[in-house]
Amino acid sequence: MTKFAVKLLKNKYYPLQIPDTVEVEHGKYVLVRTEKGEEAAKVFAVSPQITAIWDKYKPETLPVIKVLNAEEEKYLDKLRDEENEAYKICQDLIQKQHLVMNLVDCKYTFDKRKISFYYTAPDRVDFRNLLKELTQIFKRVRIDLRHIGVRDETALCQGCGLCGQPYCCCQFKRQFESINIKLARDQGMPITLGKISGTCGRLLCCLNYEYSNYVEAAKQMTPVGSGVITPDGLGAVESVNLLSGKITVKLQDGKTKEFMRDEVEMVDADLNIKIDKRKNQIIADEEDEPVSNADIKQLEDNRNSSTGNI
Repeated sequence: MTKFAVKLLKNKYYPLQIPDTVEVEHGKYVLVRTEKGEEAAKVFAVSPQITAIWDKYKPETLPVIKVLNAEEEKYLDKLRDEENEAYKICQDLIQKQHLVMNLVDCKYTFDKRKISFYYTAPDRVDFRNLLKELTQIFKRVRIDLRHIGVRDETALCQGCGLCGQPYCCCQFKRQFESINIKLARDQGMPITLGKISGTCGRLLCCLNYEYSNYVEAAKQMTPVGSGVITPDGLGAVESVNLLSGKITVKLQDGKTKEFMRDEVEMVDADLNIKIDKRKNQIIADEEDEPVSNADIKQLEDNRNSSTGNI
């Protein structure tokens, strides 16, 4: 039996609870009941593989109220226009009151009983006057001002990352782990803003994905600076490539040569060979801006980077 789901904010899919009296189809719009109220969403047929996962882990489901007719689907276009207008009104009020907050998005419920304004802010915002003015403009509507994190903002806006793929945060990532600059350094990443940060202005989430593999690979490699015996004689390890398993050794005659890690053996000897440890780092492009300590502190700032308040 085919199962169906809808996709709401942040591209999260929810299985549907469909009454026996309601017949849904892939591509149609339905009205579902959420914690925010009644919301309209497009229906997607779910593959058997996903269905099997849902049967095992029992994700949150949403009850279907009804299938929207053609006239109600046209109403959705009008609702989007009204959301855009409400966004402009709220943005103008924020600027007028000189509030330190960035308005991200605005969403109505289908019945227009509630409107949610999503915003980011570095600190707590006193928006009492803003809320007062909004209630005077949007009468008989419940107004919800929601503080979200910068990672949540990126997930809402969507887009593609450095890898050319859609952002992880608006595909599958729901929980955000703490990320620090050490992850980038240990993986040989060039420490420049353009290489290690995402659109959200924080360190790339994917720095966490393969870190354990780099740690395990490093355990198998001879440390930089160590004396080693190679098929070509004694030398000192100048750099290592964790992905390929290759080790660059500076030999006693001053030449450098690459060997596989199983071709060298560490020796306890003072070889007095000067090496350039910078060769163990990926050099940033000349046009890349250097990263200061203040930049690193900002990149590592996880306070409210993701609130889950969407």
